[in-house]
Amino acid sequence: MTDTYKEAYIEEANEHLLELEASLLELEETPNDRELIGKVFRSLHTIKGSGAMFGFDDIASFTHEIETVYDKVRDGKIGVTKELIDLTLLAKDQIKAMLSGVMGDEDATLKQKEIISGLKNFLNDDKPSAKQVKNYPDKTLNLESINENLTYRIRFRPFHNIFLTGTNPLTLLDELRSLGECKIVAQVDDIPPLESLSPEYCYTYWDIILTTDKGINAIRDVFIFVEDMCELTITVIESGEIQDKDDSYKKIGEILLEKGDIKKEDLQKALTEKKYIGEILVEKGLVAPDKIESALVEQEHIKKVRDKSKEEIQSSIKVSADKLDKLVNLVGELVTVQARLTQTVSKSDDSELTSIAEEVERLTIEMRDNTLNMRMLPIGTTFGRFKRLVRDLSGELGKEIEMTTEGADVELDKTVIEKINDPLVHLIRNSIDHGIEPPQVRESIGKPRKGKIHISATHSGGNVIITISDDGGGLDKDAILAKALEKGLINSNSDLTEKEIFNFIFHPGFSTAKDITSVSGRGVGMDVVKKSIESLRGSIDITSTKKKGTTVAISLPLTLAIVEGLLVSIDRSYFVIPLSVVQECVELTEADINRANGKNIAYIRGEIVPYIRLRNEFGIGGSRPDIEQIVITYINGERIGFVVDSVIGEHQTVIKNLGRLYRNVEGISGATILGDGTVALIVDVLKIMRNIEFADAIFC
Repeated sequence: MTDTYKEAYIEEANEHLLELEASLLELEETPNDRELIGKVFRSLHTIKGSGAMFGFDDIASFTHEIETVYDKVRDGKIGVTKELIDLTLLAKDQIKAMLSGVMGDEDATLKQKEIISGLKNFLNDDKPSAKQVKNYPDKTLNLESINENLTYRIRFRPFHNIFLTGTNPLTLLDELRSLGECKIVAQVDDIPPLESLSPEYCYTYWDIILTTDKGINAIRDVFIFVEDMCELTITVIESGEIQDKDDSYKKIGEILLEKGDIKKEDLQKALTEKKYIGEILVEKGLVAPDKIESALVEQEHIKKVRDKSKEEIQSSIKVSADKLDKLVNLVGELVTVQARLTQTVSKSDDSELTSIAEEVERLTIEMRDNTLNMRMLPIGTTFGRFKRLVRDLSGELGKEIEMTTEGADVELDKTVIEKINDPLVHLIRNSIDHGIEPPQVRESIGKPRKGKIHISATHSGGNVIITISDDGGGLDKDAILAKALEKGLINSNSDLTEKEIFNFIFHPGFSTAKDITSVSGRGVGMDVVKKSIESLRGSIDITSTKKKGTTVAISLPLTLAIVEGLLVSIDRSYFVIPLSVVQECVELTEADINRANGKNIAYIRGEIVPYIRLRNEFGIGGSRPDIEQIVITYINGERIGFVVDSVIGEHQTVIKNLGRLYRNVEGISGATILGDGTVALIVDVLKIMRNIEFADAIFC
């Protein structure tokens, strides 16, 4: 087997392991959810089957043992308990380790034996739990919790006198049609001869094949007012959990037997003749033509459902991240060339050439947006991983914690999602270890025993705001202030705002924790968190109330490939300031400078705003113009200005990485190429501001 196929299996198996973990954590909260049990089983079954196919026999063999237990769970013979979930999560971790090859053969074998031994304890005690329900396709199945597409066979046989109650069965059939894809066949074999027929009686009954995701309760609700006036049977005939789907479905005879329309011995007799089974049964008078039609309709319906499912699966393809990154780079080059074309055409009077340039610009913008959207992933994939972290750490520390999420469908660039994972993990660990109090302490101060961590994501212009909130003890402002004074970061007479005090926890090595644990320390490593976020052109902000809780808000750009910026110039050099942090632009005259007595501050509508001269920051020569421009930015809750010679306007920037020689240049995060081929540098406003804060002690 080639390495390409093995790599494809490993990638797919890791995706199934993520889904498996998420399903297990949900199943722990709702142990009787048949849909979740089915998801767990399907994930295990796929990992096992594909593993055997691609030569991962050790993984296939190990996963088979887990699958066997969950097959019993599906049958209602084993109950879902915390112990079973714990063991399955360990097994999931073991499979992941086996895929990555991080464990030696002996260690892996020993760990597998321990897990399998624990699983066999469940197999030895497989009596059904009283709280469990049987697994479908049992007709008595309770399918309230299932919300996936299932196909049902329904036989609705109203009593003859149903018309006398004022009920019209046709309205019930119309209501069924509204639930999903529906086929209905009327059965008329009960209609008596004309002389015996009563116009006030209903002699027709119906076979319905319905595919819906509304669940069985929605079907029962249709007949809720006539359930005492009819015979009603509802059977699941198509589901991913019942059987492995292939191109074939049940034969006509099998369907008729299931529905009770023919006896087994009559079917066996008919099968001996060399004709279509339907023709034989009708000719012999064993089955009415309508019942044959109903079986044929069922066959056709299931075939269409399966074909549609296959089309949906085949409509998406996997593309390696490297190929996608290369495509983004090529589109970036195309955007640059298109800008040059537009600038060149603007200098000519050729209307036809201008029209072509405008069309190229339109197509380039559309291609750019579509390409960047390919790299966008829902942040919920990251949120899902934190549930396991919260579960394990809260158990380890003896705390009761509930994690909730919001905005899981908010999309971010793949690269941003990958790089933000570690900072978020650190913040959550801090909340669990030093934020949320133990259950006994919470009860003693009037809080619920169970603490809460809430993670949310929302759009804010061209950025995404991720917030992590807990209802723990909050930050101790006085302790942080005392520690800052002890470290010499402030003077005893410093007058600081609450926000400025909280910002000290981002100082390297800053911590107020009395006891350093193996899990985290509030403040320890927060400087690394801040650096990681700022490397993504993001910002972090903390608000906290003592004894009430803490909220950390992280602002991140949607993508790292292209940035909306403000193009500015200093002498003959061009710079781009990210538009996401820009508030406004104001003029700076010589009179304004004299009014400030030589200090780098500006008075803007009664508010003092400090500013930095980018000319001095980057060592650019030349003389200043009579009227300069201040670009006012808002970063981490603070307003600060950047003085430039002139503001040219908004510019969509395709980011280019700097070469090795310039990679560590302070205050520059990248570069871009303008339409005329000139290079413009992208200003790292966060880095410049941070350097000024610590070097010149703005907060002191």
